[in-house]
Amino acid sequence: MNAQVVAIARDWLGTAYLHQASVKGVGCDCLGLLRGIWREIYSTEPEVIPAYTPDWSEPQGAERLMAAAGRHLRDVADAPLTRGQVILFRMRQGAVAKHLGIVSETAEMPKFIHAYQGHGVVESPLSAPWRKRVAARFEFIER
Repeated sequence: MNAQVVAIARDWLGTAYLHQASVKGVGCDCLGLLRGIWREIYSTEPEVIPAYTPDWSEPQGAERLMAAAGRHLRDVADAPLTRGQVILFRMRQGAVAKHLGIVSETAEMPKFIHAYQGHGVVESPLSAPWRKRVAARFEFIER
């Protein structure tokens, strides 16, 4: 399953960044990328996604992204980093998790695929600045 997740994520490379969108080749945000991968694997999304602001309820301290990941994905925080894992990021210390990506490589320099404002869907090194922001890791569940 993890190889399939990475292959699907790579198909989204080059898709423009568009807040709340989830259309391969047209536009998506980080959650939209995950939603698109989910649809390709399972056909339908697990729940209706309510409208959300770019701050992901950060002022209220609501861990909406983390809670949703916990409902639909398997927590693998204690497992080794592997391809296909979904990683959630806190963009600053003490903030809610509001960004996510898919681990695409785990060699000497791990990489991840994510939709990043101003860049679209890209594959980036999971460098030290990104690693220090990792809040959780999950993976898709075989169904």
